[in-house]
Amino acid sequence: MPNLFPVFDAPDIVDTSPAAQVPTYGTSWLFDFEKGDFVTDGSGHVVTCDGYQAWAQWCAKAVLTERFRYLAYSSNYGVEMDAALQHPDPKAVQSDVERTITEALLVDPRTESVQNFTFSRSGDGQAVAFEAVPTVGTPKRVEVTLNG
Repeated sequence: MPNLFPVFDAPDIVDTSPAAQVPTYGTSWLFDFEKGDFVTDGSGHVVTCDGYQAWAQWCAKAVLTERFRYLAYSSNYGVEMDAALQHPDPKAVQSDVERTITEALLVDPRTESVQNFTFSRSGDGQAVAFEAVPTVGTPKRVEVTLNG
């Protein structure tokens, strides 16, 4: 008597879920934040930097850019430093600065965390230093001066 239940080989299961993407670091031009210009070599060509250094420069630039101020940037880019520096209590200022910097840098998938904040006053400005921890590589200490 023939078999009432069909017999067949089960197909191999293909995993179509997206694999965990490892962020890549593209190269960029080296920027000197103190001079406010790109670094050039002796022949006048702009110097490039590796991807890790480009990411570190992106971190500093994002912290120095006020969110919603420039139409060239999306609403995900920059910090809300003006509002953070308006608090009357210095502890509240530090807390809000930490929050806005952390939110700004975690937008980039290459940034794993932001930690170890230190603050110092210098004249009319306030300096903030922190460690930006990338998903690949060693933590980078970033220091910026905020006017306020």
